[in-house]
Amino acid sequence: MASSGAFFLAFRFSGPGYHGRHEDLRVTTLPLDDELQKARQHPALRAIVIPPCPELLVRLQAATREGEPDLEEIARIASADVAMSAALMRLASSPLYGWGSEVKSVGQALTVLGIQPSVQLLSGFLTRSALRTHSPLLAHFWESSARRALACEHIARQLYTMDAGLAYSFGLFCHVGLPVMMQGVRGYAGTLTEALARKDRSFIATENAAHRTDHAVVGAIVARTWHLPARVAQAVRLHHDFGCLGDSRIDPSVRHLVAMALVADHLLHQHEEPSAQKEWLEHGLDCLRHLDIGEAELDHWIDQLHPVFEAHALV
Repeated sequence: MASSGAFFLAFRFSGPGYHGRHEDLRVTTLPLDDELQKARQHPALRAIVIPPCPELLVRLQAATREGEPDLEEIARIASADVAMSAALMRLASSPLYGWGSEVKSVGQALTVLGIQPSVQLLSGFLTRSALRTHSPLLAHFWESSARRALACEHIARQLYTMDAGLAYSFGLFCHVGLPVMMQGVRGYAGTLTEALARKDRSFIATENAAHRTDHAVVGAIVARTWHLPARVAQAVRLHHDFGCLGDSRIDPSVRHLVAMALVADHLLHQHEEPSAQKEWLEHGLDCLRHLDIGEAELDHWIDQLHPVFEAHALV
């Protein structure tokens, strides 16, 4: 699968379409860009406005694209917004990083956190600012997205063969179609409520029944519009299509990301509200097998991620 050529949130640490029957959820053999271009022409999607990538996020991308990151530029970006600077300092002051006293400057925060966690926080903050959520149904959306990204990154590091930066980017953007649809699709709040409650069909099927598109499609369009790596966009497109796990036509890393997302969501639910989710009950074992993860590892990761999740609740 061709790379996007643009190098976004995976920064230096990482090296639909409308088919006429969305509910079928078949894996397409079309190149991703062709598929999404066709999707954009469908009436269900033409009215949805995809916000442009924020200027500060473009600058952050450039500052971390190649070679050594531009620390002075990263500090300028972090200082450009008071709330963003405060979030960076709060995280650096948390017990997770063991500084032992309150961090009082952006420069000090960057030193305590290190470049990768700092860039991750700034990326998430800028994304959240560009895609605001005003509905109570999405009140904790970005907090959960940040935690999902951290869980994906953690899983990738444990598996060794996965790119942790790519995994983080995917985790952060996995469900980005939800706030975009909430902003741009009439009646989507009611659809979201229904989709969360229904037991007789999938979340995606409920979205398509009401709007002839879904958040996986919209999220993939956001990912390509904002120039995320093509593998991230493809995984966003397929993250509810677990039939793709056995499809050899799809890049193996994309299939790994799809499996990883469900495992990460399970870890997240165990932290926020321990319960078995419908998708986990139906596909969790397949995803664990695909990634060669055992139940003991899963329990260990829940314990390891607890302080990480708690620290990021502060920001």
